[in-house]
Amino acid sequence: MEAVHQESNLQAGSSSIEPINMTDANERQNDEHTRDGSTDCLGRPADKGKTGGWKSGLLLLVNQGLGALAFVAVEVNLVLFSTRVLKQTNAEAANTFSQWMGTVSFFSLIGAFLSDSYLGRYMTCVIFQVIFLLGLIMLSTVSYFSLLTPHGCGKVGFLCDSQSKLDMAVFYMSIYLIALGNGGYEPSLATLGADQFDEEDENEKRSKVSFFSYFYIALNLGSMLSETVLAYMQNLGKWVLGFWISTACGFIGLAVFLSGSLRYRHFKPCGNPISRFSQVIVASFKKMKLEIPPNGEGLHESHANAGATSGARKIHHTNDFRFLDRAAVISPEDMVIMTTRSDGFDPWSVCTVTQVEEVKCVLRLIPIWLCTIFYFLGFIQMLSLFVEQGAAMYTKINSFHIPPASMTVFDIVSISAFIVIYDNLIRPYYTKVTKHTPRGPSELQRMGIGFAFSIGAMIAAGLVEQQRLKYAKEGAEELSSLHLFWQIPQYIILGISEAFMYVAQLEFFAAQIPDALKSLGVGLSMSSTAIGSYLTSILLSAVMVITTRNGSPGWIPPNLNDGHMDRFFFLSAGITTINLLMFVYCAKRYKSISLEKRDGTEEAQPPPPQTLP
Repeated sequence: MEAVHQESNLQAGSSSIEPINMTDANERQNDEHTRDGSTDCLGRPADKGKTGGWKSGLLLLVNQGLGALAFVAVEVNLVLFSTRVLKQTNAEAANTFSQWMGTVSFFSLIGAFLSDSYLGRYMTCVIFQVIFLLGLIMLSTVSYFSLLTPHGCGKVGFLCDSQSKLDMAVFYMSIYLIALGNGGYEPSLATLGADQFDEEDENEKRSKVSFFSYFYIALNLGSMLSETVLAYMQNLGKWVLGFWISTACGFIGLAVFLSGSLRYRHFKPCGNPISRFSQVIVASFKKMKLEIPPNGEGLHESHANAGATSGARKIHHTNDFRFLDRAAVISPEDMVIMTTRSDGFDPWSVCTVTQVEEVKCVLRLIPIWLCTIFYFLGFIQMLSLFVEQGAAMYTKINSFHIPPASMTVFDIVSISAFIVIYDNLIRPYYTKVTKHTPRGPSELQRMGIGFAFSIGAMIAAGLVEQQRLKYAKEGAEELSSLHLFWQIPQYIILGISEAFMYVAQLEFFAAQIPDALKSLGVGLSMSSTAIGSYLTSILLSAVMVITTRNGSPGWIPPNLNDGHMDRFFFLSAGITTINLLMFVYCAKRYKSISLEKRDGTEEAQPPPPQTLP
């Protein structure tokens, strides 16, 4: 009876219960979840309160900082390790370093390809960070047991014994595992960090724009610790301790990364881009005789919402590279074939406009990418020839010995300081004077300024080298009496160059690449270092072959006082100047990507960067 009484009360009061507004409920549900297609670790729509944001982003920044600390401890001292422990000449050590650095950046393309195509960004980071850690463990172990004999060798004036072929094989295997691991995960880590912010939410979109700047700052903070504390230890011959500290940092960084596994937002891989690109090329060649419709009218485009599953947006049609538009033309033969297939058109005969535009976007980026390669001639020289130059200078303040590799701290400090000055003083003043409502100079303009400062750094290095040679001849000693601190201007100028170039390049490639290729876009940006490293190696080898004829010691001999490294710096400045002119030509003709927002409109201009909370 009590149950009946309660039921009658419910029925009596039912008229006072307001009906549920399904529209409001859907809006509340949309507010709780991201709208850019990202998912949580279980594949469900990502909850804004439980996933992503700066909580996840900060974990990735800490991981980047620790990974950079571990990697740079090997990177900045590899030249000195090669000369003091492996007993290579200066030119051989510089070539070893350039080839290794080139391989690091080449592996970034492999990691980015696997990330976008099959593994996803999270799994790519996990797998390659484990490989990175294994390489550090192997390097630490082989250095302790085999390379550093007798005990205490590897410092100034105390060379090590010759190593066996097996020891050298293990050494090279370890440093190339480090190259594979670091290069493989870094583009995916940067893109995974940007994925933590929903670009359909205005507040999170501002944070997403800012993330790449903080990513580079984290890299530099980790590098600064390596280039001061660890560089000093290794310069005193404590190589094994430095390598084991690097290994510990790599392990802690991996643990920090894994600790956020339940919070990260994910995008599903979009499949093999090589297959999609090949389909466009094949389809366009098969229809060479077909007429291309004007302004992209009548071209095939999928009406499905790609962003709902992978976060990939459609791309608006453009009129350049029009011969590729044939791939999206639907011929009568294609209609006949479609009637015999259950899955629609043959993908090797009919492609979507977005698929065609993906190829066009990559083709438009190639000239800019090729120009950025020569920029890294200067960057690689900072990590190799600048260190060799510093090692041949007076390095003491009273009784304290300054490690030549630690001079790169001036590069890092200048980068960080200039980014703060640029964001708070230069950008607002530029916007006020030019009345540009967006964020100040564009990415391409900032990259051009970076080129100009790089030329200045090379000229400064050449002038310092001339003075170093002058004082070396007067002292008649292997080390010049010119103090190491005369290198500070070239490091500062190169740091300002990086602040303009690296961040702008990363932002540019991330913004101008299609959604389905985000990691590959960042990897393409980072791979500029790879080709630049190989070009530096080729240039060094060619210069040494030409300048060592007729018994001459060459420009970069084992004893730098017998050579003319200043001429190599001036040659690099000349090459970079020519490249800057080519860059300006390509930048003026570049056409930006035009993406469709998930509500069907064109993508708006990105907002100005937001400060880190």
